[in-house]
Amino acid sequence: MSSTRKWAKSICSIAFLIYFAIIIFQVPIFSVPCRMGICKTPLEVTSSQLIASDVFPPFIVKVLLYPGALAKALYNNRIIPNFKNLLKLYEFNSRQTTRTSDLHRLEVLAGSYLSVGGAIVGLIKPGKMGLFGIVLVIWGLMRESIMLQSGLDHEKAAQIHPAMWLALVSAFLSIRKDVRKIIRTFRGNQTLKHKHV
Repeated sequence: MSSTRKWAKSICSIAFLIYFAIIIFQVPIFSVPCRMGICKTPLEVTSSQLIASDVFPPFIVKVLLYPGALAKALYNNRIIPNFKNLLKLYEFNSRQTTRTSDLHRLEVLAGSYLSVGGAIVGLIKPGKMGLFGIVLVIWGLMRESIMLQSGLDHEKAAQIHPAMWLALVSAFLSIRKDVRKIIRTFRGNQTLKHKHV
């Protein structure tokens, strides 16, 4: 029993670190039109909405964005971005979007908020918020893709990147109760096989 808990704890911790890195360091997991042109991460979608609605001070949005901006600069061998000019770097107001287009992608918007919230709250206690967020984003992007194929939507198609599936799996495996159930089921099947042999 204790070994099951240890395995579950290890798997959950690693999975959450992967999920946290994908969200906070802004690994591109999708492409969707937004206020900055094309948003590729839940943090970009969330930040563009927070800036547009003036819900949080720009300082908080900068704090959220800076780790990803720093990681991108180091990865692309560019100059480290200045914290003061960070919002100019992202150009959140370069594309005017209407409330109708925001409502059109409501699942992506809500899912992005939950994904970012799940990564931040998960530092204290990982839960299902991140998983619900990723599932909601996937649902919204797939729905938009179906609408585009059926001719109901004429805007640029949203895309799901391969890293999305890694985010989904890591978000699922960061839920300790579910991982414990999987380990118990796997061990139960192994015990039955040994009994039959």
